[in-house]
Amino acid sequence: MEFVSSVFFNVVPFLVVLTLLVYVHEWGHYIVARKNGIRVEVFSIGFGPEIFGWTNKAGTRWKFSLIPLGGYVKIYDGLDEKGERPKDDKFPPDAALAKSPWQRIAVSIAGPAANYILAIVILAGLFMTVGQKVPQSGVEIGRVVATGAAARAGLTSGDEILSINGKTFKDLMELQGSIEDSPNKPITLKIRRQAEAEPILLSVVPEPATVNGREVGRLGVELTAKMVMVKRGYFEAFKFAAIETYSVSERTVKSLGQMITGKRSADGLSGPLGIASITGEVARQGIVNLFWLAAFLSINLGLINLFPIPMLDGGHILFYFLEGIRGKPLNEKAQEMAFRFGFLFVAALFLFSTWNDISRLKIIETVTSLVKKAINLV
Repeated sequence: MEFVSSVFFNVVPFLVVLTLLVYVHEWGHYIVARKNGIRVEVFSIGFGPEIFGWTNKAGTRWKFSLIPLGGYVKIYDGLDEKGERPKDDKFPPDAALAKSPWQRIAVSIAGPAANYILAIVILAGLFMTVGQKVPQSGVEIGRVVATGAAARAGLTSGDEILSINGKTFKDLMELQGSIEDSPNKPITLKIRRQAEAEPILLSVVPEPATVNGREVGRLGVELTAKMVMVKRGYFEAFKFAAIETYSVSERTVKSLGQMITGKRSADGLSGPLGIASITGEVARQGIVNLFWLAAFLSINLGLINLFPIPMLDGGHILFYFLEGIRGKPLNEKAQEMAFRFGFLFVAALFLFSTWNDISRLKIIETVTSLVKKAINLV
């Protein structure tokens, strides 16, 4: 019963959100392909054998497949069954390879763009109905560790941080990031203190600490953002939704860059199991939180697909761009080697993130415990 309950509350919400995000992604590819006169052979929700479906007037087979893990569109490229080009090198007019590289780039970009548009629409809707969390004014210091860097610098509980190194920050996360990026480096904080008529400046040197294999700065304080929910008007909501979407993308790229350079451990990287677990937890908190998560995942799905890695949309965009510049496509051997590299990279990333999930969620221990319980029942 415990296992069935876990599957229902974790897997079902994950599959619903995943199906929505992938459907929107593939719809982006589909609609731009059709606008450019390219035939789409298949639009599938899920993978594997078809459960049911239909063929529309444009010749696209719309179907629902057995394995509900995303989906795909199959665009007619004009190659024969062996994957070879026509002998006269003339493709049918509705084939992707009959179109210019720039048209094919548009089709490839459309999937990630659709995910970004979905995220902006979801966030705008939330900002109009629920509201957007915004800092009321600065960040307040709570408990101060007696032996920490903040205490030695003269910071006290109740102080309000207004800026760091002369620069204001948009949220608590940005302030924490600036502190973490400054181990053993002096920083200047502008402080508002109740006992003082005017803000004061204090210099403090964050102490180094190792977190997930990365050296970060620590002040030795609890920081609390003064937040307030602000409901936005229609146009304002879309403006701030676009800004938030850009901000999430920027933070994601920065985090991945730190992982690649070794400044941050990759232990926190989550795969499908981890995302399913997070989705289940969020779903139990209510539909509003699930919408927040869906927007965040949609941004990341769009962003990751733009990376110039063969097998991803970004890899296709890179190849088509080079073709447009060179006036001819890369030779087949180079493309084949690139796609093999892309497959190996994506597979390795999938296995690594899945192992992270298994280790973090203690899946092996959970399964072992369930098996032991089943044996005892027998």
